[in-house]
Amino acid sequence: MTNSRRKGASGERELAKKLREYGYEARRGQQYCGSNGDADVVGIPGIHIECKRVEALNIEKAMQQSISDSKDGEIPVVMHRKNGEKWKVTMTLDDFMKIYKK
Repeated sequence: MTNSRRKGASGERELAKKLREYGYEARRGQQYCGSNGDADVVGIPGIHIECKRVEALNIEKAMQQSISDSKDGEIPVVMHRKNGEKWKVTMTLDDFMKIYKK
């Protein structure tokens, strides 16, 4: 496993743990079956999570990946953080308003 893949897997585990602290049964999406089309982290119904744990993030590219990988009915989001920073969520305003209005 390359260093960047190892860091990516570590970030996915870290994010899943954080989401479990909020009461979700989150886990790495590819943890059991390899590359199967799941989101990086699964466990929040209706949300497709692309996880990025990097110092220099191309957020547009990450959002496009989340959009193209999401299934019908899923809201694509990118959850990301740099070293020493809090987790952040990036999504379209339209999708945010769908969630907020509920």
